[in-house]
Amino acid sequence: MSQRFKLLEMNDKTNILTPGQQSLTLVLRQGHGTGCCSENQPDGAEPNKPKGRVCWLLINADISIEGASIMSNMDFSTIDAHDKVIAALDGTKVDLVLSDMAPSATGVKELDKDRIIGLCYMAIRFAALVSKVDGSLLFKVWDGKEVPILLMDLEKFYKHIKIMKPQASRSESSEKFILARGFKGIQQPLRNGRWGE
Repeated sequence: MSQRFKLLEMNDKTNILTPGQQSLTLVLRQGHGTGCCSENQPDGAEPNKPKGRVCWLLINADISIEGASIMSNMDFSTIDAHDKVIAALDGTKVDLVLSDMAPSATGVKELDKDRIIGLCYMAIRFAALVSKVDGSLLFKVWDGKEVPILLMDLEKFYKHIKIMKPQASRSESSEKFILARGFKGIQQPLRNGRWGE
């Protein structure tokens, strides 16, 4: 099922997409779209409806999305990617980071779950770098033994954690989404351009 429908369903329950917000989406490959972030933003024509900003970081894809700033074919685990995103944001911290990253399935369930956990931690570190205090992070995970540890780590940096499984997600799928709200800010300086290493 399209990730777009999943995001819209979760937004209906949580209102994570709001007009005027600054958002950053992390996507591994074309087709993992959450373009409704752009659609949710006013065009700035009406003074009482603030215009937000949508920024996409595409890891293994090169596409265009109307109303969004695009950074393509980048490895966001590198300092170079960090610098480019910060430059694109022009010093502005973001309200929301969305991560739709998931590895290509190998068929070995435990291996696949370990790989997506690694991507989740990369998204968390990156969100800590670009998020404003009280910002939010939404990312995808496949349920497994490492998820409780991941949640405990998240609680150190976010005030509220919620696990969601949209109806648009297949019932037999282990796919879940974790919404972390109320970013507390970085408690210690980044080292070598990264947080938490």
